[in-house]
Amino acid sequence: MSWLAGVDGCRAGWFRVSRDPVSGELRFDLTATIEAVLQQAPEPLVVALDMPIGLPDAGPRECDIAARACIGSRRSSVFPAPIRSARGAKSRGEADAITRSKSGKGVSAQAYGIYAKVRAVDDLLASNAVARTTLFEVHPEVSFWAWNDRTPMRFGKKLAAGLRERETLAEHWLGHGVIASARGDHLKKDLADDDILDAIALLWTAHRIAEGKHATLPESPPTDATGLPMRIVF
Repeated sequence: MSWLAGVDGCRAGWFRVSRDPVSGELRFDLTATIEAVLQQAPEPLVVALDMPIGLPDAGPRECDIAARACIGSRRSSVFPAPIRSARGAKSRGEADAITRSKSGKGVSAQAYGIYAKVRAVDDLLASNAVARTTLFEVHPEVSFWAWNDRTPMRFGKKLAAGLRERETLAEHWLGHGVIASARGDHLKKDLADDDILDAIALLWTAHRIAEGKHATLPESPPTDATGLPMRIVF
C-alpha cells in the first residue's frame, strides 16, 4: 500500500493522519520526532508538512508572500520563515538580532515558536535523501483555500465557527466523526482540534501531490543555499 500523510506540528510533537488512497483506510498517530513521521508504520510515500522547507538568506520568501495574497483575511497564519543564519539561534533575542541585521525586520515570539521544529526538519532534509523526495511544504490555510473552491475560510480556526466550516469539509470527504476518531485518547492540551483539521487539510493536498494534480506558490520556485525549493504546494 502507498500511504499518504498530512503532518502538523502540535504541542506534543507531530500529529500525523495517514490514508491508503486505494482502500480509504485512515490511521492517526502522534510522534515525538520528525524522523518517526517517515519511519513509523505505515511509512508514507508522500508527506504534506506544515513547516517551512527551504530557508532564505535574507528577507521574506516569495511563496509566503504569495500564500498571504491567496488566503486574504487568513494571511496572519503564514509565519515568516527563519533566515538560514538565524535558524540555530538559542533565543528569540538572538534570532531577532541576526534577522534585523540581514533583513531589517525582527522575529516575533510567535514566529520564533516554530524555530525548533524548523531546525529538526532542516536537519533531516540535510541528512536524508528520502526525506527530500517525500516531504512537501504545505500550508493548511492554503489547502483549505484550494479545497474551498479557492475561497479563504471565513473565520479563524480557533473560533467555533471556524472549526465548524473546516470540519464540514473534512467530514464531507472522510465521514462523520472523523475528528473524534483522530483525537482518540489525546488531550486537547497536547493536540488541539485545529491541529487535527490542519493535518486533514494537508492530507487532502498529499492526495493531489500523489495524483499529480498539485500546484505551487510560486509556479517556478527558487531554491535556497542548500538546493531546497522554497515553495508552498497546494
